[in-house]
Amino acid sequence: MFEISKGLRVLITGASGGIGKEIATTFGDYGASVGIHYNNNKNEALDLAQYIKSVGGLASIFSKDLIDLDDQSNLIQDFVNEYGGIDVLVNNAGANIGNRNFLEIDTNSLIDTMNLNYIAPFLLSREAFKFMKDSGGGRIVNISSISAKYGGSLQSMHYAAAKSALESLTISFSKAGAEYNILVNTVRPGFIDTAFHKKAPKHNISERLDLIPLKRMGTPKDIAQMVLFLTSPAANYITGQVFSVSGGE
Repeated sequence: MFEISKGLRVLITGASGGIGKEIATTFGDYGASVGIHYNNNKNEALDLAQYIKSVGGLASIFSKDLIDLDDQSNLIQDFVNEYGGIDVLVNNAGANIGNRNFLEIDTNSLIDTMNLNYIAPFLLSREAFKFMKDSGGGRIVNISSISAKYGGSLQSMHYAAAKSALESLTISFSKAGAEYNILVNTVRPGFIDTAFHKKAPKHNISERLDLIPLKRMGTPKDIAQMVLFLTSPAANYITGQVFSVSGGE
């Protein structure tokens, strides 16, 4: 479907499960060199790396806690040391930390949510930018959330705010990157069929589906295909944009 150069050097954060795993798998199927970042799920990351190698790609795993801003500081450099550069950074890792009513949420949950969903992508993008601008360009794709569009719920407004900040960052970085052929975009997933959403009660899922024009959940593959498109030559004239993959929401 898309022309992806074999050996494209791609680092994906939060790649050991869910949407991140599907993004990594999709790049691996096209023969990319994939950096699989994970925090706790080492076995899943190793299995994913083994799969990518089995289909002709290259893969390495990288363990960092992105909430700990000191721990994540060498992630880009570690990837560059492994593959000699970086062509694509996908800031996928994210979570709603402290998923409770805003009247009860603690300050640490607010800080951790902002660190993971906004500050870590800022720092990683800035570091990747330094390498990309000296090597002819690159692509940065941020993974946001439909909650950024609606402001989230009473339990997730802090998460929505962090993702909104990430979308704003996309625009800022795209302006800075234009001179160097560094294209920066955001994919905004809607209600996606992942383990996170499967935990919700069935009646909540039914009510949620009623709000979606296509009346179904999306799949991680839907998101991965959009990321693949944005990193292909088909998207050479696209930067600073937010693409909702949300069934019409």
